Amino acid sequence: MRILFTTSAWAGHYFPMVPLGWAMQSYGHEVRVLCTPTGARYVQSSGLMPVPVLNDHDNPLFWPRLWYLERVKRGLALDNGLMPLHPVTGERMTSLDEFDWPAYKKQHPDEAKSYETKMWRTLIFVKTWEPDLVIHDLMSTEGPFAATLHGVPSVLHLWGPVGTDEPDEALRIVPEYDTGILGKLGVEASGADLIKYVIDPCPVSLAPPTKARRLPMRYVPYNGPGEAPQWVHDEPLRRRILVVWGHTLSRFGDDSFLVPEILKALSDVDADVKLAINPKEVPLLGGEVPKNVEVLEQFPIHLLLPHCDAVVHHGGAGTVMSAVVAGVPQLALPYETEQHANGVRVAQSGAGLQMLGKDADVTSIRSSVLALLNDPSFKAAALKLQAELADRPSPAELVPELERIAREGEPPARVDWNSVDPSLFTAATAAGRYYAKAVWAR
Repeated sequence: MRILFTTSAWAGHYFPMVPLGWAMQSYGHEVRVLCTPTGARYVQSSGLMPVPVLNDHDNPLFWPRLWYLERVKRGLALDNGLMPLHPVTGERMTSLDEFDWPAYKKQHPDEAKSYETKMWRTLIFVKTWEPDLVIHDLMSTEGPFAATLHGVPSVLHLWGPVGTDEPDEALRIVPEYDTGILGKLGVEASGADLIKYVIDPCPVSLAPPTKARRLPMRYVPYNGPGEAPQWVHDEPLRRRILVVWGHTLSRFGDDSFLVPEILKALSDVDADVKLAINPKEVPLLGGEVPKNVEVLEQFPIHLLLPHCDAVVHHGGAGTVMSAVVAGVPQLALPYETEQHANGVRVAQSGAGLQMLGKDADVTSIRSSVLALLNDPSFKAAALKLQAELADRPSPAELVPELERIAREGEPPARVDWNSVDPSLFTAATAAGRYYAKAVWAR
């Protein structure tokens, strides 16, 4: 069979799907990953085959910042104490009126249509390669869009505890941007209504809410390429704390970089502290770090976690789920709605603590970490989550079920392509328009 993965531009959204891609490949299926040219390096380094036909943006942070700004305006964003960054300049805004999206769309029509361009390029590739199954992440809405029009099943691969039927509107993040393309083509369903199957990688206690058919699967951590030095396999001589900070800066700015405060809070704790950090953010540490801290740049955290006693992080799903796999108590310090939900749900299970990043200081961080280290209930709850997850089917064990779904197929959308308004295709490249029409006419 031909299996197509579609992924958004963020590596953290792609990484959770990698073990399933390996499993599909090992079963003899042909696997492709639709991505942007920038994202192709993440796919290549994971051992899967990228198809970098999606359009990169001149300013790759424009859309994430716009998405966050619009959610703030609608009252759907976490109150993190920070004004949004300007989508274009990246400067801290002083007023929400500084950027007018409707006016910007009129002045920059090509940028405004870039999301539609991605949708059409996906459809062109799907019509050309003819996959039997499309697997996509929460933010990659072009996956179910193309699958619906082509008449093949699509499956959503969740990356953590946030699902597709959240009671809180702030956690409903499907679709990414609703351009109304499907409606123009006569397809009534859109967004979450297109999702019929959901791969749930969480333990039972963290099961994400969904109305779709749930496909349980064990989360297998993949945190990017790296090396495994000898010391990661050795039992540490004293307690070890891992600090991980994800890509909060791109959306929330330097004020969301809590690592210096975290390291200061842990500087006099009797433990070795390992800091896993993006190399670009090392200068923000401000010089020397405490003596009990070792800085590890771009280090796969799943190598470290089995010998850690606690982990402090920003609430990202990849770190949360990797810690669950290892049975490690967690402290989440989020700045974003989904990250906050991840931290809250782990805390509700008893396996960790959480507080808003804006409320965290040296004293509160230190006391929270000491609680994780000294109160055995947190470790017991973390081990319970670990055991629940271990009972889930592995990615390889899920493959036969996905094969059955692919064989069942889906009826294609009832679209008369010859009657479609040609203006709908203006977002695609000129070559793509003519090629798409030739393919659809077959």
